[in-house]
Order: sequence, then C-alpha cells, then structure tokens
Amino acid sequence: MAAADRSSSIVEYFGGEAGYRCGYCKNVTGNLSHGMWAHSMTVQDYQDLIDRGWRRSGKYVYKPIMNQTCCPQYTIRCQPLHFQPSKSHKKVLKKMLKFLAKGDSSKVAGDEEPMDSHREDAVACSFVLKNESDISQSELKPLSVEETERVETEDNNEEEEMKKEVTVKKVESEPPQTCVDKDSAGSSERSDSAKLVHTTPKPGKGADLSKPPCRKAKDIRKERKLHKLLQNQTHTLEGTPSQVEPQVLLSQNSKSKANQPKSIEDFIFVSLPDDATHQLEFTRFLCDSPLEAENPPSGPDCGYGSFHQQYWLDGKIIAVGVIDILPYCVSSVYLYYDPDYTFLSLGVYSALREIAFTRQLYEKASELCYYYMGFYIHSCPKMRYKGQYRPSDLLCPETYVWVPIEQCLPTLEHSKYCRFNQDLKAVDEGCIKELGRVRVLHKRIVMPYSMYKKRRKGPSDEASIQQYASLVGQTCSERMLLFRS
Repeated sequence: MAAADRSSSIVEYFGGEAGYRCGYCKNVTGNLSHGMWAHSMTVQDYQDLIDRGWRRSGKYVYKPIMNQTCCPQYTIRCQPLHFQPSKSHKKVLKKMLKFLAKGDSSKVAGDEEPMDSHREDAVACSFVLKNESDISQSELKPLSVEETERVETEDNNEEEEMKKEVTVKKVESEPPQTCVDKDSAGSSERSDSAKLVHTTPKPGKGADLSKPPCRKAKDIRKERKLHKLLQNQTHTLEGTPSQVEPQVLLSQNSKSKANQPKSIEDFIFVSLPDDATHQLEFTRFLCDSPLEAENPPSGPDCGYGSFHQQYWLDGKIIAVGVIDILPYCVSSVYLYYDPDYTFLSLGVYSALREIAFTRQLYEKASELCYYYMGFYIHSCPKMRYKGQYRPSDLLCPETYVWVPIEQCLPTLEHSKYCRFNQDLKAVDEGCIKELGRVRVLHKRIVMPYSMYKKRRKGPSDEASIQQYASLVGQTCSERMLLFRS
C-alpha cells in the first residue's frame, strides 16, 4: 500500500448513464454512454483511453455505448504525414489568403461550417462552439500578391487537367470494374473493401471487357513526352544538330516536380505583402484541464498537455481553440469562433492548421504522428465531413484496432453499429485479465482491488469495478487510481 501519487491519474467512475438527449438526431433519451470524472490524468493514460473509444469534455471523460446509443460515435484519426488537401480544403485555404492579402470577404455557396460533434457540450458565450480546434502556434508568413495570383492560376490549370482526363477516359472506355460500394462520406476515393463485380454489359452500356482498361490521361501525357524525347535522341544518333543534353532532362524533372499537388504548408506558410489588408496572428499557451502537463527531453518543444490557441485578426481575437498534445497525437477538442467570421470556414481552416502542426511536432517527436478529430458519426450526414480528411482510420468498437475508413463505409451504409475488424476470431487484446490488480484509491491509500475487496464493508461493488476495468483496459486499470469512498 502507498499514499496517492500525484503523478497518477485519479478517476471516479459513474457507470453507464441513463439515456439523455442526442445532439445529432434529437432523440430525447437515445444517447447512452459510460462516464467518469477525471480529477487528474496523465497524457499517456488519456492517449490509451482515446485509443479505446473514450473522449473528454472538460474533466468529464465518456465512452458511448456503441451497440445501444442512437448515433454510434466512432473515434477517427487522420494520418498527417500522408495527408493531401482536397479541392475543397484548398478552396478554404485560398479564401483565407485572399481575405488577408486583399480583404476579399465574398461568400461562396456551400461554404457554411459543418455541424459540431460536441455542440451539446457548449457553454454560454458570444462564440460558437465547433469541434475542430485551431492549429498550431506555427508562424504564419505573409502572402505576397504574386503568390496569391499564382495559386489561383495553378488551381485553374488543375481544373483544366481534370477536364482533359475526363475527356480521355470517355474516348477510350469506361473502367472494366464496377464498384458496388457508394462512398457516403462524399469522397472521390474508392473503397478498398468494396466488392468488384465483373459483368458483361448490355449493348451500348458499361465497359467492354474485351478491350484493355483505360489509362490515366497523366500517364498518356508522360508516355508522349518520353516518345518525343526518344525521337530527339534518335535524331542525335543520326547526326542531326539537335542534341539532348542533361539540362533537358533536369528541366523536365523540375517541371514534373512543379506539377506535384500543393501541400497545406504551401498555402499556410507563405508571406503576406507589406500592404496586406489584414494580419492574422496566433498564440498558444497551456490551459486548465485534467491533463497533467509534461515536458520530457524527447518530447516536442511545447511539451504535452492541453493548450489554448488564439486567432488574432488585426489585434482582435476571432477564435479560441483547445487541443490536447499527447504522446502519439494531436487531439482536437473544440473551437470557439466569432460568428461574424463564419465566411472564413474557421472550423475547416483550423483543422488544416492542426494537421500542419502535427507534422511539425513529428520532426521533434517521431511517435507523434496522428491527428485525432474526435468522433465520426456516419448516421448523421452533417458529421460525415470528417471522413474527407484522408487517409484516415476508424477505431473498431470491439477489438480496438484501427481500420482504414474506406473499408468501414460499406458496412456503415447497412448498419449504424459495426465491428470493423473482419477477423472474427480477433478479440480485445487489452481486455481485463486480472481484476485483483486494478488500482484503487481508498481513504487516501493506494491498494490493489484484491486488498480493497477484503477491507470494504457493505454491499459488493465488484460488478461496477469489473465494468470499469473492462472499459479502460488492463493497462490503464493498473496505472490509474480508481477513487472509492
């Protein structure tokens, strides 16, 4: 036995709550979850908990009862190291740059913010609560007018290229495979797990399987360039004055590199001109939360813990976000923003900045390489936007393994609650194996449950302890202190 260690997580478990109002489908009693109050919590314990489907709102930590709640909430994480912004993401970034450089605040149809997954937890204030928190203290370099125009020009070129590719595909043939899955998250990416059905099309319809599959327009263009280069080399061998020098190949490689998709950093960390209409600045500092701040030598410079991040526009604060920096991820908690700036899509913009911030942290702490976006709720169409940050994974609610979202979407189309792990023999590897080793804090003394059970007077609470341990897992149950009065 020992006195309570200040560096240990101390939690008070409440069990499964009675149903309460759902903020998504408005069911009066359909939202069901397990809950506990975190008097204090280490960043490692919280990391392990969110990897088992838990999520915090202030000091309250909850886990939806997935097979019973009206709107199952699946933990979702994005992979920032492989993230490429979609066309809609670039649109938001360019809109911000135009606003800062030129003061352009024109609103475009479809730019409204997605609904927040935690809006039922909002407190009364003059800001609107959104689930995507502001990203990073990274310096926002000013954007030059020339850079803005170049960005717009390249975007137009991308659209032209897309049109050309569509034209080529139509001329050649349709793909030889028909995907039966419909990606409900609205992404243009095809699900890896979708079944591919090969059928003989009716005359005049579908793909002709007797013909070779169509190729991408980009590949065709590369082939033409290569063919032209080979022709030039042939002329050189025949004594023609034209000669292919290494500089030509280098130039072509440079052009190829320039045509690569732009990253979010290309939009965020550009310089504004001296006469820019607006200046956007960021500050970040530790904030009060149950997470205990840590700053180990091997961690990021800012350390681990909960951080407030502020957006300052021309000296006026327009948004305040909260993120948790954990051993393996940046976890978005929420974002408050001034509704006068809704046209800037601050929820999306802040999420993209958080992804860029995660990449920066990875350079110092190589294990910190994920961005957690809270919960993905497929049964609520307005919450499917989180699935557009690719690549991303969903957490299997039964075995707690990560599964690419493309493999999850087909099953979610047929059932609100799904086990994503296709291995039917797989089980929860972190499940409770020895209940007696659960750590308990009783009368300011730390003891294993086996000893607490002998000392306890009154009715048995073993069922509650068993439920708690099964939900937090063996590892956390042996590290955290479960408060018992």
